Amino acid sequence: MTSMSNARRGLPLTSSRIDKIFPTLTQAQINRVAAHGHVRSVQPGEVLLEQGDTAVPFFVVTAGEVEIVRPFGTHETLITVHGPGEFTGEVNMLSGRRSLVRARVTKPGEVIELDHQQIRGLVQTDAELSDILMRAFILRRAELISAGVGDIVLVGSAYSAGTLRIKEFLMRNGHPYSYIDLERDPDIQNLLDSFKIFTSEIPVLICRGQLVLRNPSNQQIADCLGFNESVDQTHVRDLAIIGAGPSGLAAAVYGASEGLDVLVLETSSPGGQAGSSSRIENYLGFPTGITGQDLAARAYLQAQKFGAGMLVAKATRLICDRKPYVIELENDAKISTRTVLIATGAQYRKLPLENLSRFEGTGVYYGATFVEAQLCGGEEVIVVGGGNSAGQAAVFLAQTTRCVYMLVRSTGLAASMSRYLIRRIEKSPTITLLPQTEIIAVEGGDHLEFVYWRNTQSGQTEKHEIRHIFIMTGADPNTSWLDGCIALDAKGFIKTGPDLSPDSLTAAGWPLMRQPYLLETSLPGVFAVGDVRGGSIKRVASAVGEGSITISFVHSVLQE
Repeated sequence: MTSMSNARRGLPLTSSRIDKIFPTLTQAQINRVAAHGHVRSVQPGEVLLEQGDTAVPFFVVTAGEVEIVRPFGTHETLITVHGPGEFTGEVNMLSGRRSLVRARVTKPGEVIELDHQQIRGLVQTDAELSDILMRAFILRRAELISAGVGDIVLVGSAYSAGTLRIKEFLMRNGHPYSYIDLERDPDIQNLLDSFKIFTSEIPVLICRGQLVLRNPSNQQIADCLGFNESVDQTHVRDLAIIGAGPSGLAAAVYGASEGLDVLVLETSSPGGQAGSSSRIENYLGFPTGITGQDLAARAYLQAQKFGAGMLVAKATRLICDRKPYVIELENDAKISTRTVLIATGAQYRKLPLENLSRFEGTGVYYGATFVEAQLCGGEEVIVVGGGNSAGQAAVFLAQTTRCVYMLVRSTGLAASMSRYLIRRIEKSPTITLLPQTEIIAVEGGDHLEFVYWRNTQSGQTEKHEIRHIFIMTGADPNTSWLDGCIALDAKGFIKTGPDLSPDSLTAAGWPLMRQPYLLETSLPGVFAVGDVRGGSIKRVASAVGEGSITISFVHSVLQE
């Protein structure tokens, strides 16, 4: 990854937009940067930034050269060389997370240095520089991901559910990594021996060439990568958002941009169910469509640009008998906040099959992203479900698989799917729609191998040698952690606004003279948006709208 003017070559670019990835600032732009930071002289061999550093400064080179390398053990991979007018950094510059690279001076000169707060202030106040820097940061991260150049190495196997989970966590958090396949890499044994890893311990994550994590949880990965280190968990927030799906991220963007102290908590990765969507084509402003992951990644970075904090942690309990409210986390930490926005969404229901869980991650999936699609290219697959998510998955998988069997319980798709998706499915030669059909059994060894399905009208049963099932059926709300604090409907979804009857409010002990705001729950100052809310419209645009308008109510609550 290097600009055309550099004599030393770095990583090969997958993008042709070299001038956008490595722009050269004008003197006027450099002067405006300098007003936010300070100038310092540098000498050859001086390390300005080390891989793993938590306080990541931003540098504009005004004279000399600075090389960017990725160290791993005793080896270095050259990424690029910055000359006069060029600048360092990628998206970690805004998130406050650890540096993936080492920055070292190769020619004597001078740089302008800005710390984390100064660079954030710059992108919030200077529109022209914000466009240049944000675009470069995003494209540079995309190149690192494409090249598999980061600070971690994943050693895994296609027959390991843990490998798929870790891949998805890293991908949806936009973190670049190198992947070594246990079955396909001929030199894998040398690496295993050097780190004293047994094949039975796969998947293994090697952090910065030092720390070895054996089948780590998502929280352990987040800790290893320092995802939460820049977040102050001790002071009282204006707004804590539980869930980083479209509704939660929209609230974070609007809340932070309007000056609220916002913290977003997400169990694993941004995007929610929408983040696993292969392509959303009916979202306003994206006529060619956008993947759920791309939409979530842009919103995630946008929220950070305005100063929202991001914490990878699981909320286990809401303590609602005091003010400010307290959110307990899985690691026993506590977050205090004046208002709460619950955007925990819902999760797809599992099929009632005896041994289904045995194949989750090794043939049974609940999302259809690039990661899963890589596992089933050229094979036959099954998509279960008749909603938009199932339709998007079928159309996406049909591009790379031999055949997609789409199983739905009803007689067709019209009742639950957008018309444009139905037309795509009808015209696709590789999608076979099987109405009134359900899976009745699955079999296999280390991986799913056989699927049995039955037509509920004729009673006919068939057995097929199929190794991949994508389940996108009805969803259940993620509300068990609320522990009776908030009024729920009969299906466990959160009641809000007009859905809260006088009896519900009386039973909940509603203490105020006013009625709950539109998206407010039975607990004052606690709101619910998106799929977790009873009566919500299951569309991305609706979720974004709910998250956005809630901020006006939050302001009102904070002024009470």
